[in-house]
Amino acid sequence: MLNKVVSAADAAALVKDGDTLTTSGFVGIGVPDELLAAVETRFLETGHPRDLSLVFAAGQGDGKARGLNRLGHDGLLNRVVGGHWGLIPKIAALAVAGKIKGWNLPQGCISQLYRDIAAGKPGMLSKVGLETFVDPRNGGGAINDISTEAQVELMEVAGEEVLFYPSQKLTVALLRGTTADEAGNVTMEREALTIDNLAQAMAVKNAGGVVIVQVERIAKARTLPARDVHIPGIFVDAVVVAKPEHHVQTYATAFNQGFTGRMRTPEGEIPPMPLDARKVIARRCAFELPVNGVVNLGIGMPEGVACVAAEEGLLEHVTLTAEPGVIGGQPASGLDFGAAVNIDAVIPQNNQFDFYDGGGLDMTCLGLAQADRNGNVNVSRFGSRLAGAGGFVNISQNARAVVFAGTFTARGIDVAVSGGAVEIRREGKSRKFLEQVEQITFSGARAGRLGQRVTYVTERCVFELTPDGLKLIEIAPGVDLDRDILAQMAVHPTIEEVTLMDARLFSPVKMDLRTDLLHLDLPDRIALDPARHQLFLNFEKMRVRSQAEVERVGRLVAETCAPMQQPVDVVVNYDGFRIDEALEPDWARMVADLTARYYGKVSRYSGSAFMRMKLGKVFPDARTHIFETSEQARNFLD
Repeated sequence: MLNKVVSAADAAALVKDGDTLTTSGFVGIGVPDELLAAVETRFLETGHPRDLSLVFAAGQGDGKARGLNRLGHDGLLNRVVGGHWGLIPKIAALAVAGKIKGWNLPQGCISQLYRDIAAGKPGMLSKVGLETFVDPRNGGGAINDISTEAQVELMEVAGEEVLFYPSQKLTVALLRGTTADEAGNVTMEREALTIDNLAQAMAVKNAGGVVIVQVERIAKARTLPARDVHIPGIFVDAVVVAKPEHHVQTYATAFNQGFTGRMRTPEGEIPPMPLDARKVIARRCAFELPVNGVVNLGIGMPEGVACVAAEEGLLEHVTLTAEPGVIGGQPASGLDFGAAVNIDAVIPQNNQFDFYDGGGLDMTCLGLAQADRNGNVNVSRFGSRLAGAGGFVNISQNARAVVFAGTFTARGIDVAVSGGAVEIRREGKSRKFLEQVEQITFSGARAGRLGQRVTYVTERCVFELTPDGLKLIEIAPGVDLDRDILAQMAVHPTIEEVTLMDARLFSPVKMDLRTDLLHLDLPDRIALDPARHQLFLNFEKMRVRSQAEVERVGRLVAETCAPMQQPVDVVVNYDGFRIDEALEPDWARMVADLTARYYGKVSRYSGSAFMRMKLGKVFPDARTHIFETSEQARNFLD
């Protein structure tokens, strides 16, 4: 068996002028920096290889010089197709200046395309990208005017619009693992992710190309446990042992055993956030977490939701995920993003996006850079600054509920949180809520048409998406509506009833959110006065998100009423009550059953006119018994 171990310089010499290169990595995880540095050195010394094409899914860089930034030289690259560009400013600058051809496509679609390329398919069909900047009707993901070759085509299949992402011929793969044997079999035991290594290796090998893998160490041929091998040696042409500085686990952490999934870390390994605007936003987003649901958290502001969930004891009641393949546990943040501790599993990135695209996410929390009157969101392009969409399009388009998180303005904003209120010390120079976003990364019109639940959370207010666009629903204590919100928006939202954001968001102590979301206090919400034959149900600020929760309410109320020998009169507090629209018929049936079995007169109340209107639709026969105040509701029973 040929020994496949070579030097980095010899590996770089295998890359020829005009090759199409694909690389592994997610932020700083799994990035083959030894190989990229060798290619860069060879180019700077000899002028070769040159005019390379580059195809990558996730962003691979530190926002400065590492990762794919090593390829950001005039002449080295000719054409780039990538998902997230914000961490590779050297290459992004070349694309924006028109010095290379460039396209920004959804990260998940590129990831899935690797598999289809490996299988020899002509391309991939997907609905991801429709009605966004990726749609050929909106530019097809092209970054500049010289990028004229179509990377996405609009088609109709079975009467539905879909996008076709054509396959690309990949000729070189630069990948990374932990241990390789002399035959090229590669394991990944010290890596935080597996990403798309196997699919990329297959795609390049089946195209007759060259697969080069960077590792930490070499083992004797055929001595690695077969079940631990992620990239079989039949797909590998060369192996390079990296210097330690070119093989860190993440760009923030040289090595953390917790990131490997081979041990569980103690609670508090990732410290709580300080009380500031970021934590207020993360806390408010955490109010939307679906109990027993599956959640994706994006990069940037949403990363804080994981910290809040841990602090509030919610991690065991919700499954957090990240797009490169992490399932469960607590995702890390910053340049550790993509890694996680105490995980349930790590799967390939393309499989994670299969799950996401198929509607597997109950909720996602993503960044908010720009929004407009129609609820469109832009996180991908801001004038000459190219951030790229990453997995944003896949995730936001297919999750059942979407929460966008960000400060209300940007660039220099200074917000203080103290005394249970928000103080805007200095307003940001850039507005985020515009008449029209610069680029549509998320289509509000499509979301509204498909009935997706969308919320926009900032440190000073909360909006929701309605058929008429943005609607203001909450405002923070200490914030002036006209001065701090309306005057800082290019377009005014719909304003009907606006409530104060929960006071606990602005307190330095824990919020006890676990009790709210798990309804651990539900028995305390049910009070019976046997002497007066009156039942009081306090559903204030309760959120019902599943059939099991509806059934639990019905069961507990029935157990309370069953000992009574005659019907009880009922007062129900619906202030701040929320229920998923799909569950409203189940709730109505549950209440109708209780009414038939146990209730006499029933009165309901809510301070919200919108809620009273909604209750009137759910209980059409009781419209005249829905009141604005507790006093009115109680008087009805007397």
